[in-house]
Amino acid sequence: MSAGRLVLLVTSPRVAPGLLSAPAWDVLRTGRVVVAAADHPQAPALRAGGIDPEPVGDPSPTALLDSAASGTVVWLGSPDGDPGLADGLAAEVAARVAQGVPVAEVEVLTGSYDLPGARLLDLVAVMDRLRSPGGCPWDRDQTHRSLATYLLEEAYETLEAIETDPDHLREELGDLLLQVVFHARIGEEHEHPWSIDDVASGIVEKLIRRHPHVFADGDATTAAHVEARWHELKQAEKKRTSAMEGVPVAQPSLSLAATMLNRAESAGIAPTLPDLVVPDPADPTAVGDATLALVAAARRHGVDVEQAVRDAARRFADAVRRAESRG
Repeated sequence: MSAGRLVLLVTSPRVAPGLLSAPAWDVLRTGRVVVAAADHPQAPALRAGGIDPEPVGDPSPTALLDSAASGTVVWLGSPDGDPGLADGLAAEVAARVAQGVPVAEVEVLTGSYDLPGARLLDLVAVMDRLRSPGGCPWDRDQTHRSLATYLLEEAYETLEAIETDPDHLREELGDLLLQVVFHARIGEEHEHPWSIDDVASGIVEKLIRRHPHVFADGDATTAAHVEARWHELKQAEKKRTSAMEGVPVAQPSLSLAATMLNRAESAGIAPTLPDLVVPDPADPTAVGDATLALVAAARRHGVDVEQAVRDAARRFADAVRRAESRG
């Protein structure tokens, strides 16, 4: 026998207040709406819609079920998810049923859902808390320069996960993402501030500009065509006079060589390369020229020399360990 209806209305704290589903608004208008505190994030939007939620303090399973004894009561879930409430209600309902006491029908209704990427808002909020007064002293002391070494370290750890432990990649990408959000939070304190939204806006606009074959009337039939067009657009946007401008020379030497070769190829430039020969190991120039020639030859066969050398280094490490185990 049912004595009424208790609706637990769950909303996402990552969705703007008031952006609720039609069923959620319908149920809010059919019963008594109760919340834990008057400053509930949804309260202003509800009041603007003619609904005045009633603050009743921390949720009590017994009190909520009693309030729904003869009608519809809507509990508007708290931002913290009301830990323990569902279990408490289940236990109270089971006890009343066992005693033969009429009990309200309990229903869970989701009023708003997270959009893809919504948890990024949580990361931004946590980083803001750490950086703000009352947060973490270490986080507040950091600068772009002091974080540079961590950015490089996390990038290499991500690369290591890609090559050796894909199951660990999600965690490493999270660590790398933290660096982006951390730098963006520091950017908010600049004399001319910028935020994570400016970072995201910039890359979105760039992606749209660089993909006219997707977002405009451009045409591209192959990946090679897309890459060549990307470099053309990039050079025009940045008003560069040389394909070598903007190449980060601080990267490892083998990847630097590959980047420069790729830039030259995309620009249609084919300078004469050294011959691929075994060099005199005591001659730095000969070693450098031969290595550059090797990188170029490997690229023509689709081999990433930087990764190939890393793989060889790992094989060497395994051989050392085997030798050590043999004692």
